[in-house]
Amino acid sequence: MLALSRVYFIIFGLLTIAGGVIGYLKARSIPSITAGSIAGVLLLITAFLLPEHRTSALMVALLLSLLLLVQFAPKFFRTGKVMPAGVMSLLSLLGIIVAIAAWLKG
Repeated sequence: MLALSRVYFIIFGLLTIAGGVIGYLKARSIPSITAGSIAGVLLLITAFLLPEHRTSALMVALLLSLLLLVQFAPKFFRTGKVMPAGVMSLLSLLGIIVAIAAWLKG
C-alpha cells in the first residue's frame, strides 16, 4: 500500500504544480503558481519520504489533501467548473483516502 501511496502522491504533486503553472499562464495569477508549487513540492517530498518516514509523510500528505479540499470543494460547488476546482477536489479527496488507507494498512 505504501508503494501505491508513493506513486499517487508523486502524480498528485506533479499535477498540482502543473495546475499552478497553468493558472499563472492563463490568468497571470501569482497566487496560483506560488500555492501550486509549494503544495506540489510538499506532496512530492512526502512521496519520497515513504516508507522510511511513514507517519510524518502520511500526516503531511493528509493535511495537504485536507487543505486543498477545503480550498477547492467550495469553489467547485459554487461555480460547477470542473477545471481546476472539480479536478483538484477529486484529487484531494483521493489523497485523503490514500493517506488514511496507507496509515491503516501499515
